[in-house]
Amino acid sequence: MAPVWRPLRLQSLVLLRWLAVAGQTIGVFFVEFGLGFSLPLFECLALIALSAALNIGLVLRYGFRAHLAPGFAAILLACDLCQLGGLLALTGGLQNPFSLLLLAPVSVSATTLPQRETLIIALFAAIIASILSVFHLPLPWMPGEHLAFHRVFVIGIWVAIVCGIAFIAAYTNKVANDSRLIADALAATELALSRREQLSALDGMAAAAAHELGTPLSTISLAAKEMRAEVEQGSQLAEDVELIISQAARCRAILAKLRNLGGSDPTDPFAEAPLTDILAEVARPHEGRGKVILFDSDSVAGPAPVFPRSVGLLYGLGNIIENATDFASQTVRIETSWDQSRIIVRITDDGPGFAPELVARLGEPYLTSRPRDPNGVDADQPGGLGLGIFIAKTLLERTGAKLTFENEKAVGHAQVRIVWSREAVVKQSAARVLT
Repeated sequence: MAPVWRPLRLQSLVLLRWLAVAGQTIGVFFVEFGLGFSLPLFECLALIALSAALNIGLVLRYGFRAHLAPGFAAILLACDLCQLGGLLALTGGLQNPFSLLLLAPVSVSATTLPQRETLIIALFAAIIASILSVFHLPLPWMPGEHLAFHRVFVIGIWVAIVCGIAFIAAYTNKVANDSRLIADALAATELALSRREQLSALDGMAAAAAHELGTPLSTISLAAKEMRAEVEQGSQLAEDVELIISQAARCRAILAKLRNLGGSDPTDPFAEAPLTDILAEVARPHEGRGKVILFDSDSVAGPAPVFPRSVGLLYGLGNIIENATDFASQTVRIETSWDQSRIIVRITDDGPGFAPELVARLGEPYLTSRPRDPNGVDADQPGGLGLGIFIAKTLLERTGAKLTFENEKAVGHAQVRIVWSREAVVKQSAARVLT
């Protein structure tokens, strides 16, 4: 897993450059006027002023809190290397003790930038160090005296700086990447815990809703049965009453499921079933809605997968199939495949597909593109609650599944891909037996 690179803030580079400008200015004036060593003062101050002007220009152009792309941040660090290299060339090259500061931009790059940009900055710093080892003005020293270093000593400084550049580029970048990986893992863990808390709250809300709706539903069912005894059999009103009674019974069944989102009775001989049978079962209520539901099994290897018939599994699969039939033009395909390690279900419809701007966020709560009933009491609202996919995804993930959402074709055909590992399914079956 590659760490997610977080953009470097311009504020950080600007503050570091102001610190460098202040330090370079103090150093130049101290050497010239404090120690009395002659150096090209005007040229040095011009390079320092150029760095300060770059700082001011960046702040005016992008703002103090702008975030930098990796390539642009690398260019700014390369400019810092060029400015520092120019100052060192005017003041003795690698013989100047401050040549060690060539490691600073490499350290910043290794800590904050991806590996490619860090490698480029490290190579650029090594090239500048190599040039400074040959081309530079004499090291400022006491008037009338010339300080000469043996060539081997200068080569030793060059080797030390290049080795330092390589070490910082490799070691610091590796440590920073590991730190980012840990931070990303912690963030993912917090997100998983947050989703689990949302699901726990959802379970409580479902139980409360089932309890509150039970009494009015019983009243509706009782009133409808009394009406059935009074209306003329065979009339349109009698058919409407029968429809109310059947739908009330269906609501009772749904509320019974909501009261227990856990698992099935371990003593039930039908508590487990092959995956294909479970898919056929949850798809059956949607076959009479004018859409064709096709089943297909391909790339099959190993024994047929058997799943515990938990309410969460049935509800999650049923909700996804219901969504597919809602948006399909004519056909919904349910494809299954499995081998010794994985079990895959693909549910595809021939409808308009997922909106591109929503694909990456599917599975989040309160995200929907479904319009409300134009004739209903909520016709003036912008859409549904957007909890269906969230609930289905969360319940299926409790069974060990991983869900991905995509469009099979560029023109649409939404597809939901559900993947279980064989090991997770076997553990669920074993846990049911031991319960």
